[in-house]
Amino acid sequence: MATAYLDEIMRFHRARAAADRREWRERINEVVPCRSRFRAALRAGDTVGVIAEIKRRSPSKGWLHRDLDPAALSRAYESGGAAALSVLTDEEHFAGSPGDLRAAHDACALPLLRKDFTVCANDVIDALQFGASAVLLIVAALDDEECAHLLDVSARCGLDALVEVHDLDEARRALALGATLVGVNQRDLRTFEVSSERAAEVVAALPPSVVAVAESGLRDVSDVERAAQYGFDAVLVGESLVRSGDPAAAVRGLTGVKRHGRD
Repeated sequence: MATAYLDEIMRFHRARAAADRREWRERINEVVPCRSRFRAALRAGDTVGVIAEIKRRSPSKGWLHRDLDPAALSRAYESGGAAALSVLTDEEHFAGSPGDLRAAHDACALPLLRKDFTVCANDVIDALQFGASAVLLIVAALDDEECAHLLDVSARCGLDALVEVHDLDEARRALALGATLVGVNQRDLRTFEVSSERAAEVVAALPPSVVAVAESGLRDVSDVERAAQYGFDAVLVGESLVRSGDPAAAVRGLTGVKRHGRD
């Protein structure tokens, strides 16, 4: 996501969080933590895990699927062999909603990532209550104190946290904070171009204990094979699946690629 888009979106979400009067400390004392299967699902078996995304639109490309049915799409992804799902819940910029996440949760048995711009503890607790197994934390949008706090809240909720990075500096920050599930966004924040070579450099710096996910710019099985060669454990794919006429077949076409691992 280009810097201009990210800055605008984060301003919106921070303003909304500032207006949220719910006391997160009281809420977290009342939650029943889940037993997230998200991270484990990405390394089940010996093939690259496919995280299939439910996404209606994007700020840069507009509508991808205006009439998307999240329940039907989640069932199709599950039947196609997806390891997990990612569900956009940002309404203002991506036309998603918590209702999409709930619909996916009720329609399939796969672990779910709440794909949103997490800026406060209430966002994490909401994700748990909406039915998510994991939340997204974007290092480029958070300082170290914020990220550490949100990692702690996620752990207290039993949620996995997919910590998204774009370069080596961000990857080092994520590791220093204790991230065990790292997404490497192949899209450059400045140029908006996809660079798998830069992503390869970043993933090579992640220890084998960290589950690594390739994000952005993946469309076909050759992209998945390249990610496997670089050492990624999983891939997150959205646009090409949402736009396909047969999402189950589209997911199936990305599965079965052997993981190479990282030394």
